[in-house]
Amino acid sequence: MKFIAEINIMPHKELLDPQGKAVVNNLKHLELSGVADVRIGRHVTMALEAASDAEARQKVETACQKLLANVIMETYSYELQAE
Repeated sequence: MKFIAEINIMPHKELLDPQGKAVVNNLKHLELSGVADVRIGRHVTMALEAASDAEARQKVETACQKLLANVIMETYSYELQAE
């Protein structure tokens, strides 16, 4: 079976996000007010093949934990859909 995983990787809320702070600080130059916080992360789309939903989830978990996300500093979530 073919699957598509939509993976979101974000810095832990407890950690500073310098990119997000830079965006918040510069929004005022665009005359955009009322934005209190911005967090910048990554979005990864992964196409994969697996025999079952459980196997596909295990592959995505392994990829996230060992390669895509730095689990010390980042969290990840994903949605998995069969194609």
